[in-house]
Amino acid sequence: MLSSGTPTLAGHYGFYGSGMAPGGTYQLLGQEHLDVRVHISPELFRSFAGNLDCELPPELQHLIRPYTQTYYHHIGITTPTMQAVLHQILECPYWGISKRLHWESKVLDLLGMLVVQEVEMRDGNHPLHSLKPDIRERLHRARELLLQRLDNPPTLIELARLVGLNDCTLKRGFREVFGTTVFSYVRSHRLEQARQLLQIGDMNIKQIAHLVGYADPKSFAIAFRKQFGLNPKDYRKKRKYSV
Repeated sequence: MLSSGTPTLAGHYGFYGSGMAPGGTYQLLGQEHLDVRVHISPELFRSFAGNLDCELPPELQHLIRPYTQTYYHHIGITTPTMQAVLHQILECPYWGISKRLHWESKVLDLLGMLVVQEVEMRDGNHPLHSLKPDIRERLHRARELLLQRLDNPPTLIELARLVGLNDCTLKRGFREVFGTTVFSYVRSHRLEQARQLLQIGDMNIKQIAHLVGYADPKSFAIAFRKQFGLNPKDYRKKRKYSV
């Protein structure tokens, strides 16, 4: 019932309900594409309702349709938190039953995030299309500037000035479009940069921590483990033996 049933662009997710799949074929040409798919039966999904009748709340009932109706689907942008959970699934350090329990817990984390967004959209608290096109363009420009200056990102007020927005519009709009705060976005991408540097192996962990903006290696290790499920030393060791 929950699946990325058709290929999605990098950085996007597909959330699908049960029902009849429409006809058609899908191709991604000239692209390397990693597609993580999770399928949950309608019966299991209903069991999370928390009541004796396993009845879903009204704002989620559209997710389960009879097989004579086309299924519901929604394409969205993966947030840094979603990306972190996906990394924890792909880089699982456990084996046997521990690995299965780890995977199941992370899948439930993802499901919870998707359901929260779904409920917010149904309640009108997540107005995906409320921003004008020119403001969306400025928000995407703000993201580009952050990625270009990860080592020394601008302050919120400076970033707002650079893209021609006030700081309130920048904060609200950035969260609406990218699903996270400016601060969380920078932190997530700094840690992703650190993960890639750990894979290369040319720098020690303290050097990497300083390069991505952490003066204290211990704080870096805590943040890295929270995002990827392993501390930097164990992650590097695991990658070394898996190559």
